[in-house]
Amino acid sequence: MSDLPTGIDQFIANAGWGDAAIDPIPGDASFRRYFRLRKNGESAMLMHAPPPHEDPGPFIEVAKYLVGHGLRAPEIIAAQPETGWVLLEDFGNDRMRDWLDRNPGGEQAAYEGAIDALVHLHKAPAGPFAPYDMAAYAREFGLFTEWYCPAQALEVDTAGFARAFTEAFQPLLARQQPWVTVLRDYHAENIMLLGDPRHGAGQGLIDFQDALVGHAAYDLVSLLQDARRDVSPDLERDMLARYAAATGAGEHFAADYALLGAQRNAKIVGIFTRLCMRDGKPRYLDLIPRVWSAMERDLAHPALEPVARWFDANIPPEIRASGGGRPA
Repeated sequence: MSDLPTGIDQFIANAGWGDAAIDPIPGDASFRRYFRLRKNGESAMLMHAPPPHEDPGPFIEVAKYLVGHGLRAPEIIAAQPETGWVLLEDFGNDRMRDWLDRNPGGEQAAYEGAIDALVHLHKAPAGPFAPYDMAAYAREFGLFTEWYCPAQALEVDTAGFARAFTEAFQPLLARQQPWVTVLRDYHAENIMLLGDPRHGAGQGLIDFQDALVGHAAYDLVSLLQDARRDVSPDLERDMLARYAAATGAGEHFAADYALLGAQRNAKIVGIFTRLCMRDGKPRYLDLIPRVWSAMERDLAHPALEPVARWFDANIPPEIRASGGGRPA
């Protein structure tokens, strides 16, 4: 195949997978590429995360942490981080989202399994990862005013946006310790079902290389305010209750969930706009209305009052009513 990355044959030969059939896997929004190798009735997943755009080192580090604490990250079969190659255990094709498209009756069980995995993760010692601190939150929510607002030809109070979020987040910052490991993109496209969850099958975790340590509510937002899949308000409420019952989440957890929801959703609106405007990937714009709707629900929580005021003053009602609209 002429479009295979340079060095692939040597790496897989050294890993004992020479002469394997190589099938490219559709990519995501990053520079990473994936291939399924098949040989002698077995399969493995090959990830290419080439420097300087990517660094597979964090993926390997987080995978080892997760496996070491009883979670199902893929086994690392072979790795050459300096050239971006990692050969992994193959979790198959059943992403949670795709499986649910075919098996809608399994939704409750699938999400219960995803919640239980988070409970397990949050009871483990936090990983040796960087903190999800105010500087990190600010870099992320700033993508909204950096990319989305200019794309809408809006002149907004960018400094006021940062002040509003910083004010709203002060109580949360005091409550997010002790840290837990935050996978950051824990949603139905990054959970692999290793069988039917209605029969107790487990799940495999992928795309966790950006893990930090931070607030327990963040990955719940990723899962239950999913940018790519509708999660009903009833299911969201039931899963939050399941998590709270298993962990004893405190009285401020609902406020923190809304705060992190607004932060994450503002970030995603900015990222999806950037993917269109900078990277020529307009398909992500179709996901913005779902993200915007979740953000509006978050903004309705009293904990977001400073941020909600900013939105009222800076984002025209017609844009908000259209679910975020498309770039002007």
